[in-house]
Amino acid sequence: MTISVVIADDQPLVRAGLSMLLSAEPDIDVVAEVGDGQAAIDLAHRLRPDVVLMDVRMPGMDGVEATQALVGESTPGLPDRLLRVLILTTYNADDAVHAALRAGASGFLLKDAAPRDLVSAIRSVAAGDAWLDPAVARGLIGEFAARPAPWTPDPAEFSVLTSREREVLVLMAHGMSNTEIADWLVLGQATVKTHVNRILTKLGMRDRAQSIAAAYQSGLVVPGNPPPPPPCARSRCSS
Repeated sequence: MTISVVIADDQPLVRAGLSMLLSAEPDIDVVAEVGDGQAAIDLAHRLRPDVVLMDVRMPGMDGVEATQALVGESTPGLPDRLLRVLILTTYNADDAVHAALRAGASGFLLKDAAPRDLVSAIRSVAAGDAWLDPAVARGLIGEFAARPAPWTPDPAEFSVLTSREREVLVLMAHGMSNTEIADWLVLGQATVKTHVNRILTKLGMRDRAQSIAAAYQSGLVVPGNPPPPPPCARSRCSS
């Protein structure tokens, strides 16, 4: 399977270098290069790439705004085809990291990373996994460790989740595996995995169990209540 990639960076030399590096991989196809966030959105809507490699700081619309506009979208008729964004930047700044991850980015890589790490990050994000540069991960772990225990997000903090992500979290809290959630929502397992990773990242949770506990403790899920009914698939609802 070939991974299609759109590169968004305002520096032409950087775009050319990234394109040359990624195009040398047999399973990666760079389908477009753009210099700002709005152009990234326009081309992503038209080309439907597997991954958008997005710089944070660009003129006009920056990478965070563009990411927020793109993530969670699916191709009409192909609900499994989510747009995934890998943030690439020179700066290891907490505010940029948090803003990009809250916007729904699937990964964050610094521009001084080794070329093999960029390739691995593209492949991981395309497969529905998350990818964090080690320097970024250390910062997030340190912030998490500094929180008083036990820590549970306020119900208002769940507003950072999309409606689909909240739906997946509720089903997780009802004990469903990724496979069961995929069957329930008529989605692919890679898509469900992407949603789970985004839930953990946005809420600052260390694992699935903590996110489930937070869902109950915050009142998002009420003990004893049944899970929401599965969506009505067209083939089952035609009359």
